[in-house]
Amino acid sequence: MQETWKEQAEEIAATFALETKPVAITFTNDEVEIGQETKKTWLCRALKLAANKGSQFVIDRENSGCPGGSWHCGLSEPPSAQARRGLQEFLTRGEKLTHSIVTFQRMSDLGSAPPTGLSERIFVGPMDSAPIRPDIVVFVCNAEQACRLVTLDHYWDGKPIHAELTGSLCHAAISYPVVTGNTNLTLGDWTARRMQKYGPDVVFLTIPYERMENVVLAIPECSAGTAEVVIPEAFRQREDE
Repeated sequence: MQETWKEQAEEIAATFALETKPVAITFTNDEVEIGQETKKTWLCRALKLAANKGSQFVIDRENSGCPGGSWHCGLSEPPSAQARRGLQEFLTRGEKLTHSIVTFQRMSDLGSAPPTGLSERIFVGPMDSAPIRPDIVVFVCNAEQACRLVTLDHYWDGKPIHAELTGSLCHAAISYPVVTGNTNLTLGDWTARRMQKYGPDVVFLTIPYERMENVVLAIPECSAGTAEVVIPEAFRQREDE
């Protein structure tokens, strides 16, 4: 298979002067060779290291360090019975991220369902060196870069994104785009931002890979890419008045 995603990653990075690498994420049942064994890690940590350091990870049920990340991304079953009671207690009285067990339930049920049982493992690594085709591409970027990428994303079809901002970072940046096929923009959750020390200006934009070709094709055509803005004479006259 022609690895076109590597060339796309280079063009996007050059166009937007990205300080971090676009991150490829792939759900797979196949073995993925990355040259080293993945030690136990959190998905939100792997995302940061892939973007900032160029690290690669193959995360499965055994080496996923976060139970929440495991079930949010389908590597394990959502907690039930006593385990769910413990999670309710932790989120409401430990992390204090939601007021009550009722609001926790709403937050869970009104978002997209996790991709439970989708795959045996998840590859996380830089798009420009990914050994397999991405399912989604995550940009760890600033607001201006996200704005330009969102504009390129709907340049050809005009379809607005249906953002799901709330919930965990791994839910909003990974599982929601995978399950729905929607581009998504999220700020992440406060716990992940704090624990992984993401910068205060960082946002997370996720584009399903099947939309990436049109994003790249839009770069020379759209002013959010490299196209020059042309202001009609009538508009210029109005500005001068």
